Amino acid sequence: MTDTFKAFLVTEQDGAYRQSVVERNIEDLPAGEVLIKVEYSSVNYKDALSSSGNKGVTRSYPHTPGIDAAGVVASSDDTHFQRGDKVLVMGYDLGMNVAGGFAEYVRVPSDWVIHRPENLSAEDAMVFGTAGFTASMCVDTLLQVGIDPEQGPVLVTGASGGVGSIAVWLLSNLGFDVIASTGKAGQEAMLKALGAKEIVMRDSLLDNNKRPMNKPVWAAAIDTVGGPILSNILKSIRYGGSVACCGMVAGGDINTSVFPFILRGVNLLGVDSVELPLDVKQDIWNIIGSQWLFDNFAEFKQSMCTTISLDQLPDAISQILKGAHIGRYLVKIA
Repeated sequence: MTDTFKAFLVTEQDGAYRQSVVERNIEDLPAGEVLIKVEYSSVNYKDALSSSGNKGVTRSYPHTPGIDAAGVVASSDDTHFQRGDKVLVMGYDLGMNVAGGFAEYVRVPSDWVIHRPENLSAEDAMVFGTAGFTASMCVDTLLQVGIDPEQGPVLVTGASGGVGSIAVWLLSNLGFDVIASTGKAGQEAMLKALGAKEIVMRDSLLDNNKRPMNKPVWAAAIDTVGGPILSNILKSIRYGGSVACCGMVAGGDINTSVFPFILRGVNLLGVDSVELPLDVKQDIWNIIGSQWLFDNFAEFKQSMCTTISLDQLPDAISQILKGAHIGRYLVKIA
């Protein structure tokens, strides 16, 4: 094994941030039981923030972002992992304050590492990545509380984003009628191709009336945006329905009454994919690998994913920060 490797490195000088691909030494990596040779990563919004110097995401520089990594074990001090094991890492502090997946190697604590399902390639795992895993968590959360296609349509907000688009695709493949909400014009064809039955613009969900409840419309919802959108969704969930909430791009506060909860039995279910117990993460990835690689997965990957190299990351990050990219960036490392 080589002592050096390529990494995408963000450096800071006088308040300015520079991105470059450099040679690093294995000894530069943080302590951890498992050294992983990375094959693929993916680009998330949090990676774009880290790459541009957002101190709320990454406290100090130089730093290698990349909150997702899929590859094989290069060496391990933990008997649960052997050289050559197919693994993936996502969540915890990877790519935020621990050198992340935009590099040929990462070294992490063993309790961050998941055995990759045998039939799930590193590339396909990163088609999901943190965004797709979060979408999968939301879908599984709704299934666990008994939501099924016979109960009515399911709303997905932020449907043109990373989490939302995969949620639309998963739900439609599971037989649900999906109502996709987006704030981006011109995404109707893409969302229809993912399986959405109907497209609604985000502003239509901003109901300013003071009524504690509206006409019940949706059996359930996956909300990726929070704020006033979530407040109004709760008013329109059918009796016994549930909302899986996983985001806050529209705001961290909600304004609601107790009436949807005590008169319609509505459930508001929080979904976290970062600090989730490792065994639960493993279970969800096993479901993805064994049940949710649907027949149209290759078509989904081709239409929604763009594969780039480490050298192409600056342009991809710029596109994400400008809100100009739809779909997923996969980063081919090896």
